[in-house]
Amino acid sequence: MPGSVTSTFSEPEDFEDALRKEGCRGLVITGRGRFRARLTQITLHRLRLSAAEEQLPRIAFITVPNDIIVIAFSIDDETAPVGGQVQTRSHEIMVLSPGEQVHLRTNGPSRCAAIRFPAEELAQYGSAMNGVPFVAPTATLHWRPPREAIRRLRSLHAAALRMAATRPQALVDADAARGLEQQLIDATVDCLSAGSTDEDTRRGHRNRDTMARFEQLLQQRHSRILPMAETCAALDVSEQVLRGLCTEHLGMSPTAYDRLRRMSLARRALRRGAPEAPSVSEVARHYGFRNLGRFAITYHAAYGEHPSATLRRRSGSVTRKSRVDRAASARPNVSDLN
Repeated sequence: MPGSVTSTFSEPEDFEDALRKEGCRGLVITGRGRFRARLTQITLHRLRLSAAEEQLPRIAFITVPNDIIVIAFSIDDETAPVGGQVQTRSHEIMVLSPGEQVHLRTNGPSRCAAIRFPAEELAQYGSAMNGVPFVAPTATLHWRPPREAIRRLRSLHAAALRMAATRPQALVDADAARGLEQQLIDATVDCLSAGSTDEDTRRGHRNRDTMARFEQLLQQRHSRILPMAETCAALDVSEQVLRGLCTEHLGMSPTAYDRLRRMSLARRALRRGAPEAPSVSEVARHYGFRNLGRFAITYHAAYGEHPSATLRRRSGSVTRKSRVDRAASARPNVSDLN
């Protein structure tokens, strides 16, 4: 049923959990400071729209379902994400093909939007609109549509966000939701029917595949620190190649990314601890941090509090303002994401 949810977050772990519906399978915050994020998710009959405003830079590992195509773009002209190793420009859109796995990073505060389509239905709509078989760009991250087409798409997405914020009940109305959805489909087909891109070479696709396997390897080993030589052997690449790919795709070395990722997992464990949960030292050791003093210093620098304070505080706060009321009530619902 059409509707929307707007949530604000003060903890990155809660934000990551909410982003799982958008295909996020891992989120690593790469900057220091107070974490703040806002996420709006809109469900129409066939499409899902989202918009995220974030205060800190981060790396998100995105997995697109095999039957979905994702169109992503910046809400403004200054905060476009980096997909693969290429910075998306304000007049471009990012096309994530069905089954695509890619790291998307931001280098500072960002405001990004996305639209998720059933790939088969998008092809059917495109063929009907153009009168010829329609095939969306594949194996490419950066697509440059005609300027007027991208302006229209961004304008319609912004209109949907305003509706979710000021007239959420309108999204529950079947006719209004279908009308908005059809305009978004038309605008997206216009963007994808004409335009250009830098050729996505086999090497570029192979590099993204290597980075996806690197992420999966980190997730599989969970807390174990795998030596660089063993990592490279598992990925069948040289250390020089892996370091170069991580610099391009993640903006840092593989060991630095692994350390940040394990620190994030440790924080999640501390926040969700119970009175009988393991101690700080046990959590630190579990995630590969052998020097407790160094762990505490690094943790405090990253999150602005000592790990013992996180453990005492346990469950953090998220304010989830629901804009979906199943046509019964338009009052926001506030609940704890945890």
